[in-house]
Order: sequence, then C-alpha cells, then structure tokens
Amino acid sequence: MLLNSKNYIINLSINILFKGKLLKGEYFMKNDKENLEKRIEDIALGLEKAKIAEYVDIMNNKWRLLYINFIGGLARGFGTAIGFTILGAFVIYILQRIIAWNLPLIGDFISEIVKIVQENL
Repeated sequence: MLLNSKNYIINLSINILFKGKLLKGEYFMKNDKENLEKRIEDIALGLEKAKIAEYVDIMNNKWRLLYINFIGGLARGFGTAIGFTILGAFVIYILQRIIAWNLPLIGDFISEIVKIVQENL
C-alpha cells in the first residue's frame, strides 16, 4: 500500500521543498533534486519499516482496536492467573518442607496456614 503512494509522497515533498521550505534545517536548490529524492525515499522506507500505515489503520478502525485490546486483556489475565497459581503452589510446597523440619515456633504457625489452605481448596 505504501509502495504505490511512495512516488506521490516523493513528488509532493519535492514540490513543497522547492518552494523554499526546510528539511532538517537545510535549504535545497533545484539542482539537488537527486539528493532530495534519496532523502525522501529513505524517510519513506523508514516509515514503512516502522509500520506507521498499519498503526493508522488500527487506530481508524475502532472495532479492530477494541478486538485487539480485548484479546490482549484476556491473554494478560490468563497469564496472571496461571502465574499466580504456579507461584502459590510453589510457596505451599516450600511451607510444607519447612513444616517437615519441625522448627518449634515457625513449624506450628505454618502447619496451621497449610491446613487452612488445604481445607479451602
């Protein structure tokens, strides 16, 4: 899509710049047309690599933007739930190992916590 409009952008930019406008603080004369075309083509390629057109398409299509954000939210929520479950299981496993060491004060407290957690599961 950008490849078709690249020539239009180059011609439009050349016409604007030849009327005395600035590009990066430099004035260009009519004999610098090749240099100017090269710079504008580099800018166009940079914009194409940055996928500006796709970003603009997404921002203009509200339903697609809503869909992409919804799917992203589901993925983040699902990842958070799975991560918290794994982390919680790991903490309970470590607490059970601490109980096995029979530490006097800590062991009794942790054993009550593990009993409460297992009863609620």
